[in-house]
Amino acid sequence: MSNILSDTPVYSHGYIFWKNAVQEKDWKDALDFLIASLREFLVFDNLAISIIDKSGETSEIAYARAVGREKEAEADANWGEEITTRVLEKNEIVLQVPKEHKLNNRRVESAYLLGLPLQASGKLIGAMNLIRFGGPEYKQTHIDLAALAAVVISYIFEKRALQESIAELESVQRQMRLQDDFVSTMSHELRTPLGFIKGYSTTLLREDTQWDEVTRREFLTIIDEETDHLTELIENILESARLESETVEMNFQPLRIDVLIRDVITRFKSRYDHLDIYFDVIDCEIIQGDSTRLTQVFENLFSNAVKYAPQSSISISVNTFSETYVQMIFEDQGTGIPKEHLPFIFDRFYRVPEQPGKAGTGLGLFICNQIIEAHHGKIWAESEEQKGTRFIIQLPTQ
Repeated sequence: MSNILSDTPVYSHGYIFWKNAVQEKDWKDALDFLIASLREFLVFDNLAISIIDKSGETSEIAYARAVGREKEAEADANWGEEITTRVLEKNEIVLQVPKEHKLNNRRVESAYLLGLPLQASGKLIGAMNLIRFGGPEYKQTHIDLAALAAVVISYIFEKRALQESIAELESVQRQMRLQDDFVSTMSHELRTPLGFIKGYSTTLLREDTQWDEVTRREFLTIIDEETDHLTELIENILESARLESETVEMNFQPLRIDVLIRDVITRFKSRYDHLDIYFDVIDCEIIQGDSTRLTQVFENLFSNAVKYAPQSSISISVNTFSETYVQMIFEDQGTGIPKEHLPFIFDRFYRVPEQPGKAGTGLGLFICNQIIEAHHGKIWAESEEQKGTRFIIQLPTQ
């Protein structure tokens, strides 16, 4: 390897390092590029970068590379933790040479270490270690070049911290917008059933009017139905909020999807004795899943079929593809969903207008999607008007 340091000013390399660091968007890519460039001018075998955590009490290795001449396991394990501690304690460059140079051929036993502090905005943020096995010793030009690289590395990690802060801020702002939208929509959705309940109960309590039994029963039936609708809406609102905030704890266990679906079919057939359900299991691998939450998804899909395709049969098939995921298809022969609405049916509070049957809360499919995503799976719908709707779910086997 030619030593360009002999005929090129050390500081001219700083521009190259800085340019590479600025151009790369990902901090690891930036470091990979920088370390590869640095090694063109400076011999080292191992490099480790330790960053102080947010508490300021401990540090951990954020980046490490074994790029040199020594391939023994001992070399791979040597990241200079001791010199890192000294650099962080003193906040200065630390050189460490072996007490005696080993005369045998095991260069790994003669480690020359160079530790440099990393600083950003005048604050110590970590340390960089360079390790040479078997020498040679670090000269001042080597130290100067490593110090330049440390400046650029400090910039890379300062940039990473800034990007993380921006991402956190954007996440908070997004959550605030979601909360505002949620409160606004929730207020609207709650107002409708409450309006019915208030209106009909006030009408029944009027002292200047006598209602016959048929009318009274009709009003009370409406109040009862709207109360059920309100209860369902509140439960779904709370459930969707918990799922979206990821505060619902999933109890993942090995399970068979076909067994869960058979249980749901049994319950629905006992409730709707006229319901024709066709179930076909081609192949079903065991998956890791939360049986309660997945059952909730299947029940919602069955309920939708009963509600929006009341005269239709329901077909379910289960199959495993390439031993990587289990696919379920729920299909009815109802009126279908217009294609312009398909991209939005999994959005919160979205309801397809002019659907047959009683309107739902607009939260069921949103909750289904949240549960499936929590299982690292996918759910989508395919539909043709007057030909029915298919819901496809894919869940990974691993």
